[in-house]
Amino acid sequence: MRAAWWRVAKQGHTTAAMHSTSTNAGVVMAGTPLANKIASTSNPVSMRHIALISEHASPLAAIDSTDTGGQNVYVAHLARQLADAGYKVDIYTRRDHADQASIVDWLTNVRVIQIPIGPACFLGKERLLTLMDRFARFMLQMIRQQGLHYDLMHANSFMSGIVARQLRTALGIPFVITFHALGRVRRLHQGSGDEFPDCRCAIEAQLMQQADCVIAECEQDRDDMLQLYAADAARIDIVTCGFDPDEMWPVTVSAR
Repeated sequence: MRAAWWRVAKQGHTTAAMHSTSTNAGVVMAGTPLANKIASTSNPVSMRHIALISEHASPLAAIDSTDTGGQNVYVAHLARQLADAGYKVDIYTRRDHADQASIVDWLTNVRVIQIPIGPACFLGKERLLTLMDRFARFMLQMIRQQGLHYDLMHANSFMSGIVARQLRTALGIPFVITFHALGRVRRLHQGSGDEFPDCRCAIEAQLMQQADCVIAECEQDRDDMLQLYAADAARIDIVTCGFDPDEMWPVTVSAR
């Protein structure tokens, strides 16, 4: 199980983006091209309020339910650790059940905001792309009506990146993106079994150039962007994922 926390902060001359656990950490160091880019687009006050966008992977979903897994865990632990570090976090995801509240106070300083677009039932993530413009409009309307101020948005997946890009245009909020999976890698391994539309790869290539920071989760992730998308290496930083030591315990030989 993956657990990580991610931080973007500007304190004097330091800007950092970090995933960290007690055992490993990855840091975007001050002075690197991406750190300088974030610093140039950030509020001069230390960042306090972050919007995580995860259109199909809610931290509220049961991990053993349909189409849930790594991204749900990633977003949940990320939000939890950010809150523990003193940040306020809003997680925007799609409402997929009629009984779900629009806003859930999930943890201290962490809200889950469920956007009512499409039917209030499960939809495969391959069917969500056409809903992203509505997702962005609803999110923008809510931010304006409630007078919310976000210092940063973190998009999780290319579809959330579409939303973050529109909000940056409207509100000037910088965004970073973690893709979690890449369309061209899926096509290489799944072929015709990949049900995402062909335009996914072009959208991903655009977002690699347009995001204020692109977070690769490992060297292979970065290499795939460089080799399959001709991405600019100077725009990518590797921030490795960690693990939750509380989810690990000794087992006997018979349990293996």
